[in-house]
Amino acid sequence: MKKIISAWLFILVGTVFIVSPCTAGSLRTIDGKELEALMSDGKGLVIVDVRELELFAKGHIKGAINIPYDDAKLRVLKELSSKDRIVFVCHGGPMGDELGRLLVKNGYPDVYNLAGGMKKWAGTIER
Repeated sequence: MKKIISAWLFILVGTVFIVSPCTAGSLRTIDGKELEALMSDGKGLVIVDVRELELFAKGHIKGAINIPYDDAKLRVLKELSSKDRIVFVCHGGPMGDELGRLLVKNGYPDVYNLAGGMKKWAGTIER
């Protein structure tokens, strides 16, 4: 009897781990080439640059909006729609990860973070 219960418990736990990523959103880390593909696929995309306004003004990814990190935790849930595909961009990646996890935790299904942030971005820069 214990073997049967153990087997069912194993199957149940395994199913939860397999099904959960399919039914819930998750933060995906992408590189510059993947971001360029998202930008050119014809679907809507909101690129959120969380660097300070001064750095954003010196150069940012084309079409990006600026929500500086210091204000972002208060603003992103109010200003970004869960219906959008959202990509966070920061200096090097960690701030985008944190904000992306915040959105995913609040039900946003399509959230990305640019690996390495602007330090690794090799694409076009808009001023």
